Parts: sequence; structure tokens; C-alpha cells
Amino acid sequence: MSESQPYQPPSAGRPSVCRNCGALIGAGETDCAVCGAQGGAAPPEPTTTRSRRPVYDRETMRFARAILTRPAPFTIVFLVANIFVFLLIYLQSGGENSSLFNSALVAFGAKTNALINAGQWWRLVTPIFLHGGVIHLLMNMYGLWVLGPYVERLYGSAKFVFFWVLTGVAGVLGSYLTVRPGMHLNMASRFLFKNADIASVGASGALFGLIGVLFVFGIKFRHELPDGFKRAFGTGMLPTILLNVFIGFTIPVIDNAAHMGGLIAGAALALVVGYKRPGERASVAVFWHVLQAAALLLVVVSFTMVALHYRTTALSPNDSSAIDSTDKGEPDGAVFLKAVEQGLNAFLNAVNDRDASAIAPALKALESAPSLDKESDVLRGELKALLNRAHEFATQEFSQRENQRDRQQREALSADILSWMEKYKQWVQTKGKQHGIFLKQPTPTKQADKK
Repeated sequence: MSESQPYQPPSAGRPSVCRNCGALIGAGETDCAVCGAQGGAAPPEPTTTRSRRPVYDRETMRFARAILTRPAPFTIVFLVANIFVFLLIYLQSGGENSSLFNSALVAFGAKTNALINAGQWWRLVTPIFLHGGVIHLLMNMYGLWVLGPYVERLYGSAKFVFFWVLTGVAGVLGSYLTVRPGMHLNMASRFLFKNADIASVGASGALFGLIGVLFVFGIKFRHELPDGFKRAFGTGMLPTILLNVFIGFTIPVIDNAAHMGGLIAGAALALVVGYKRPGERASVAVFWHVLQAAALLLVVVSFTMVALHYRTTALSPNDSSAIDSTDKGEPDGAVFLKAVEQGLNAFLNAVNDRDASAIAPALKALESAPSLDKESDVLRGELKALLNRAHEFATQEFSQRENQRDRQQREALSADILSWMEKYKQWVQTKGKQHGIFLKQPTPTKQADKK
């Protein structure tokens, strides 16, 4: 029988030969006793690799479809808000390499302990939406773009908004609490503490809050998560956390206290808040809608306060002071005011343009100005000390490209002069009238020029 002919099973009562292994099959038997082939026929060939289909984790795919198809609108809203605010600061200051950029950050709400202590509570919120440069902005917005949608889709938009604002505020608060002027810092303490009141900005505290949420989420719900999500979240977030801690150790300018504050707040929230499971109803408790609205209102009110205080906070060589003398019958008050304005202009020129030529005349004017009361004498002494510091800053050697030390000194001086101006304003409001000094009312023309 040729190979091309179809195989015929052996006739009953006659032995045959197995076509698979060549063994003899006894009369009346249908199966080979050696290889087990039925009827002596070759067993079916194994399925080729080409015909096999990859095996997917069906549970992971089902969970992913249910979660990842949800919308994440507020991730985009926060992205746009951060970019918009940065563009405003960039245009207002003339660019991040401008001498006015750091001052503009402070004017737009950067965290400085001195101004928070002076009553500007909104600086615990506004830094979440401010950034110190294009690279800083891009890094944080990339992190928001990657992590934000996961948290928003897992927990819903209402909880996500509350998480973002609350963990961001926790980060700013962590930065605020770890400023210890005069503290001697070693390698370990430098990771968290700062011995100078340097302006701090950035959304990284809120980003670490999202990392904390996903870390605890993966551990807390590990028994109900498919394998793919167990590997991505929970302990899967540890490399990201450890890498950022290492970077924080190696780069002094990073505000690690803000990172840790946000991380701890996010982890704490995830411990007590449940996520939106696949198949659950889309409705969200009124409680979370109220918290979402409150968080958004807090942001709006905070930036409203920035706008209301912008004129008295922004530093510019063209703006001497928000104080004016309207009663020319009080020569002592007028002389004191002119000395203060001269000192402020000299300070601004020294810090912003490194021009110390006006410092000496300003110090002389302050020395010769009449004494009005004890509080004004204290303010005069503090302004003189600030002028001396500005003189040292302007006359020290520096490279054409501002380095980290120069930037930190400039930020510290800017924060300190703004704190002094707040105290000066309070003195004018309470005691200035006695000496013919009142708060200047800005004219519409000047406001238009400012914009």
C-alpha cells in the first residue's frame, strides 16, 4: 500500500503492524500495546505554535477595562491650571532667568514662613500651582499626567480633587514646619530641615500624595486585585519612592519635607478611604462632592487673596512702596517716609540688579530721619540690617550665570523684605495716621500699566 493511499484499519482476526512504531498488533486487537496508537494509526500531530493563541490574565483585563475606561477630567484641569499660572509668572517677570522671576514667585504665592507668620495663610495652598522653572514644571506635570489618571479613575473625580489639594497643602505644611533658622545641619538633618526661610514652590508634595495613595491602595486591597495591578501598585511603588528619596539626598535644593508631608498624607487618606470598584454604581456620596467643592473653593479664594495683595507684595525697582504721605503738615512723617522709600529702592536695586551704589545714601537717610515712635525705630533698624545684607549680596563675587547659592540668598532676602513690608503696613495702619502717613490708594492708570 503506497503512502498516498488512505489508511485502512486491520481486519479482525488477523495480526497487523502498527504504522506508528512498527510493533506487531495481535489478531483481534485494535490498539498498539507498545505506543498506544488506536488502530495502529499514528497519533495526531501536536498543535503547532502557529495555531496557539496567547493566554491572557482575564481577570486583569476585565479589571483594567472597568477602571481605565473611566474619565479623568480633573487631571487635565490641574495640568492646565499649573501651566497657565506658570505662563502668567513667566510673562510678568520677563522669564525664569530674569532677576525678577523669584520675586514674581513670591508675589504669586510662594511659601515663605515669614509671610505665612504675618497672616498670609493662603501661601499654604498657592505653592501647589507654582513652579520654579520650565524643567521643574515639565517634570511635575509629567508625574501628574502619569499618576493622576490612575488615582482619579480608581477613586473618582471628587475624591481625586480632595486628595490633590489636601496632600499638596500637607506638603507645604511639612516644608513650613521644618524651617529652623540658625539650626546646625548635618547630612541626616539636611534631608528634611532648612536653616533659612527660602521660598518654596511646586506640585511635588501633591504628586507624592498620589504615590502614597497608590502604595497603600495596592497593599490594602491586594486580596481582591488581579495580579497585574498587584505588581503595578502597592510594593510596586517602592522603587519610585526609594529613587526619589535618593535624589532628595543628592540634590540640596529639593524640598524633601514637602515630599514626605504629601506622601504621608496620601498614605493616611488611602488607609481610610475606599476606592470605586468595577461595576459599582456611578453615584458618589454627597459628602465627597461637598469636600470636592470645598477644596476647589479653597484654591479659588487663595488665588483671590494673591490678587488682592499682589501690588503690595510684588517687588520691582519701579515700585518704591505702597505708602504715601498725604499730610505735608507733618514734616517728621514725610522725612521718615522718604527715607524708607529710598531704602526700599536701594534694596531692590541691590538684590535685583546687583547695584549697591544707592545703599550708602539710603543708610545715611535712615540714620538722619526723625524718630516717630518705638515701633518705627525698630522697623528702621530692621531695614538698615536688610540693606547691609543686600550690600553684601550685591558686592560679592558671582558668575554671569546665577548659581544655587546666589539663588538661595536672593530668595531669602526677598522673603525677608516682604515680611518687613507686611510689618511696616501694619504699623502704618495702626500708627501712621498720627504722623500723616497713610496707605497709598493705587490709581487705575497704574494698575493698567502694571498689567
